[in-house]
Amino acid sequence: MEQEKMNPHFLSRQLDVSDFLPADEEEKQSLVTMGQSVSFWKDGLGRLRKNKVAMVSLAVILLVMLFAFVLPSFYPYSYEEQLRGRENLGMLEPIPEKALALAESKGLSTFPHLLGTDNMGRDYLIRVMMGTRISLLVGITASAIILVIGSLYGAVSGYFGGKVDLVMMRLVDVIYTVPDILIIILLSVTLKYPLKNLASNYPAVFGWIDTVGVGLVCIFIVFALLYWVGMARIVRGQVLILKEQEYVAAAKALGAGSGHIIRRHLLTNCIGTLIVTTTLQIPSAIFTESFLSFIGLGVAAPMPSLGSLASAAIGGINSYPHRLLIPALMISLIILSFNLLGDGLRDAFDPKLKH
Repeated sequence: MEQEKMNPHFLSRQLDVSDFLPADEEEKQSLVTMGQSVSFWKDGLGRLRKNKVAMVSLAVILLVMLFAFVLPSFYPYSYEEQLRGRENLGMLEPIPEKALALAESKGLSTFPHLLGTDNMGRDYLIRVMMGTRISLLVGITASAIILVIGSLYGAVSGYFGGKVDLVMMRLVDVIYTVPDILIIILLSVTLKYPLKNLASNYPAVFGWIDTVGVGLVCIFIVFALLYWVGMARIVRGQVLILKEQEYVAAAKALGAGSGHIIRRHLLTNCIGTLIVTTTLQIPSAIFTESFLSFIGLGVAAPMPSLGSLASAAIGGINSYPHRLLIPALMISLIILSFNLLGDGLRDAFDPKLKH
């Protein structure tokens, strides 16, 4: 009798019918926690926002761009304007009375020169603004040229492989050995008169050559000829890995051409690497342009560059040290900010560095 009583009680505990009922919505929510779907860009930008150093660098770059591209539109002086009687003014030095009277009689601006003037009476602050603009434009334009040429060259080399890759990479090795400064000097000498004749004969189309100078044109040519090899090697390494993925084989099976695969599948999946490498190329291009302008191979006068401003300040460094320190500090600030931002982008978008 006791055994009959115990058995139902024992079985009822082990095989409770309620244990086999479907779970309701509340129980499902308590047991299953779904992670929010995050895209590649949203995930990368989220990690970038957590990097305080990179965000501060980005803020500095934006402020420098406002300083270089927006503020000159509201400044009362132009970079080539020579003001008689205001030569070699120091920082915040008041304008001489004779110069004030002359400016009032001619309707010129009497706004104080915050950073003084140079030996030709040109406001130094507006020249620093324009010099920063030129350096930023050179860096961004050169990086765009390097991105286009290097990514396409590296993608083609890595995708086709074999003899094509062998020949293309040996060409890259040869280009690595070419001295860029020597090429710029040779191009400046050989292209000086042809480019000037082109600008004088067709001013509507090529008049900008006289404004920026033959030296800067040669710098861009050298960037297009030589500086893309690092980008090509990086992209080639990525493509060698990506072309073995299943989606590339599926695209081939569906009849997609090589150009379509490179453009839509391989380069698209290299976008994080391309962004980081391009960002890190900008400070390198800015430094190259500043160095060449410093030795007289950059922009043509009166167009200023940070390098040419520093070069012109060497002669008066004892009397006006700020003329050298300000462009040098601006170059250092821009290069440091882009390098730190590039490191932050690499940490944010490189899948190998995800924590």
